[in-house]
Amino acid sequence: MDFSSNDYLGFAGIPEIQAGAARILQAYKTFHGATGSRLLSGNHAIHEELETYLQSKFNVEGALLFNSGYDANIGFFSSVPQRGDVVLYDQLVHASIRDGIQMGKAKAYKFKHNDLQDLRQVLHRVKKTEPNTAEIYVVTESVFSMDGDIPDLSALATYCTDNKLYLVVDEAHALGVFGKGLVAGTELENAVFARIITFGKAMGCHGAAVLGAKDLKTYLINFARSFMYTTALAPPSAAMVLASFQWLYTKDGLERQNVLRDHIKFFQDTVVQYGLEHVFLPSSSAIQIAVIGGNTKTKAIATAVQQNGFGAKPILAPTVAKGKERIRICLHAFNTKEQLKGIVALMAKVYG
Repeated sequence: MDFSSNDYLGFAGIPEIQAGAARILQAYKTFHGATGSRLLSGNHAIHEELETYLQSKFNVEGALLFNSGYDANIGFFSSVPQRGDVVLYDQLVHASIRDGIQMGKAKAYKFKHNDLQDLRQVLHRVKKTEPNTAEIYVVTESVFSMDGDIPDLSALATYCTDNKLYLVVDEAHALGVFGKGLVAGTELENAVFARIITFGKAMGCHGAAVLGAKDLKTYLINFARSFMYTTALAPPSAAMVLASFQWLYTKDGLERQNVLRDHIKFFQDTVVQYGLEHVFLPSSSAIQIAVIGGNTKTKAIATAVQQNGFGAKPILAPTVAKGKERIRICLHAFNTKEQLKGIVALMAKVYG
């Protein structure tokens, strides 16, 4: 029973999406491979159609495709913040964001996870020690991949707007689970400088895009090395992404989103029913985290869970902080309520 994949809506196995992608490819009569970077031979009309679709659907001027969320993050953060700029990032942001920042020339400082007050204090110190800072970027995720929690995006956006900071939000684990993501869901599109959306989670495909202003897109085309110096996303992948988005807004696609949200609520209620609130982190997303503590104990419980047919995986130190080792349970629209209750009941039994 799948409790580990990021295929939250089950889109990776829907025949109708595959058929839709085949129709798109047939209409374009395009190559199976991109054949080169988009700056040379690899720019195909299907790439541009998908970007135009994303611009319209997400109400932005520019959308630029990347081969993966990792490529999108290292491309953005290694090229957009300049020497003399500062990046303030949540301490639990994804490794690809950290890697991109390290590849760039801006100075970077972390703030405590989902802690707006600590961000204020860090910004205050930065302004004292870096008085000539050109631009300041604030980076967070709308759903954190290893905790499943959600920041107060409205408060963060207001703070960034009031202080003329550029807010960047990675929406990898929100897209699809929460429709167009939590930035759109909270109507903050105009308050966010850039969004990174990925297609390898709830969309069941591959690839990613950076959403923002037209000038941002133009800049990334010319300076994001992970875009410039790689073979473009294969046309079949682009067709699959487009077909997945089209299916997301069908009656069946919307129903899957509703089922998943119902499953999340049912799982939370079951955790309370079995008295495991002290074990699970609060989360209204598809990612539910049981913090066990200790690699040995966490592996033992995960093994017991897996031997009973539940495919949940342990996350061990040093991937997470020592003492915070955990079992990461990913919920899906295709899981049954019997399965949801079963894994919680088993966790209660083996946790002891």
